[in-house]
Formats: sequence, C-alpha cells, structure tokens
Amino acid sequence: MWGMSETSPQSPETTDFDTMTRDIAEVPAVEVIVTVAVNLMSAAAVKLGLTEEGDEHKDLDEARKLVHALAGLLDASTTEISSFHAAPLRDGLKSLQLAFREASLVPDEPGKGPGEKYTGPVYG
Repeated sequence: MWGMSETSPQSPETTDFDTMTRDIAEVPAVEVIVTVAVNLMSAAAVKLGLTEEGDEHKDLDEARKLVHALAGLLDASTTEISSFHAAPLRDGLKSLQLAFREASLVPDEPGKGPGEKYTGPVYG
C-alpha cells in the first residue's frame, strides 16, 4: 500500500496522505474545478511562450494538449460552476486559443484549433 512501511504502521508518507485527503475533503468542488482550470491555463501560457521567459519553454504541441484539456474541463463543468467563475475562465481560454493560433506557423482552420471541438470556432 502507499506510504506503508514494514517497520512503522504510521509512516510520514501515510500521515501526509491522510492530511491531504482530509484537507481536500473540506474544499468545495467548484474550488477544485477552478483551481485545476487555472493550473491548466498557467501551464498553457508557459508552453505558448507568454511568460517573462518567453520562448525558453515554448512547446506548441504541449500547449495544444493543455488548451484542449482546459476546454474539455470547462465544457464539462459549465453547469456545475456559476457564471461568476465560468466567465473569466472562458475568456482566458479564448485568449489562449487566439495566442495559439497566432504562435502557429501554419494556423489551424477555424474550428480545428485546440479546444475548438468544445468551444466552436474562435475568431480574434
């Protein structure tokens, strides 16, 4: 089992996992969804070269996956999170989709870019 050792019935790894489980149990689902979405947005921005480091971490293949996953998450959770949370996330997603199109040497056709399966075509 995870975190179990033969010498100690309650190893530090088990205690940390139990603490994490207890902590996450207290977090509302909306907060978990928003946190995951923000993490996906941040990772996508890095992979698109939109951070201070610029092109140092740019990887459009990785960015495509992250933007697509973000779009899928937002599509699936739209009815579960309020528009208060959803609207800025959708705006951020659209910005990332436009940044992806701009960063691509050969831009995808409208409706074929990352996440557009879920959002529909994105235009500037």
